[in-house]
Amino acid sequence: MSTVGPFRAGLVQLCTGTDMARNAETVCGLVREARRLGADFVAAPEMTNVIESRRDALLQKVTEEAADPVVAALRELAGELAIHILIGSVALRSGDRLVNRSLLVAPDGAIAARYDKIHMFDVDLDGGESYRESRTYRPGERAVTVDLPWGKLGLTVCYDVRFPALYRCLAQAGADVITVPSAFTRQTGAAHWHVLLRSRAIETGAFLLAPAQGGKHESGRETYGHTLAVAPWGEILAEIAGDAPGVVTCDIDPAAAAEARRRVPSLAHDRPFTVRTTEARMAS
Repeated sequence: MSTVGPFRAGLVQLCTGTDMARNAETVCGLVREARRLGADFVAAPEMTNVIESRRDALLQKVTEEAADPVVAALRELAGELAIHILIGSVALRSGDRLVNRSLLVAPDGAIAARYDKIHMFDVDLDGGESYRESRTYRPGERAVTVDLPWGKLGLTVCYDVRFPALYRCLAQAGADVITVPSAFTRQTGAAHWHVLLRSRAIETGAFLLAPAQGGKHESGRETYGHTLAVAPWGEILAEIAGDAPGVVTCDIDPAAAAEARRRVPSLAHDRPFTVRTTEARMAS
């Protein structure tokens, strides 16, 4: 889709709790603030509806998409404000398991696109911090792009950012802007958050918009925050410099993605190759 001009993006940072009604009220208030700041497109982070560390409690709270109160509230708000809202992700019931689903809501309140997080965060960190998303969530199987009035959007979620092939695929499919709603842990965020997002932007020649969870959550989890917008050349356009809830906006001109790809046309330079392992021989 050809771009028709720049737009203003609003990125929401949250510290989502265990009460869905309260979470809905909080995120709607911050989306309204982003709209007051001129945002045409507003994105919320991963797990906008609930962060619950206890698996049994999570399974009791989560519903199917049509019954989720946060999804319903943001769909209604998108229609009221006549803007696009990315519900960064929500935990939703899908058969016998859950999905971690990113939802793009159109200005009429309809769901314009759905993306289920592909890569599961199954990791043991220092200090005994451990996650097994695959135990609870069914991974997605499809990359997703969607046409917006300003260009093409690619959808990803959090841990996906460590898998460059997905981002290259989205860029080669025409995505000018790629969203990375996240709930990075504090220790991995401090080490890798900025460099990963800047790397994916540079590699793809795309804008990366990464609304984040931040702070200490009711469930005990701690997330890094530092909501970030990165330009196709790798510059940081906007950042919430900390972990407190809030909003940041930035102006996005998708033409800059085309210019970055003209300057370094690496997306068109893929070549097939094989991997050969040779045995190192010790000198006698």
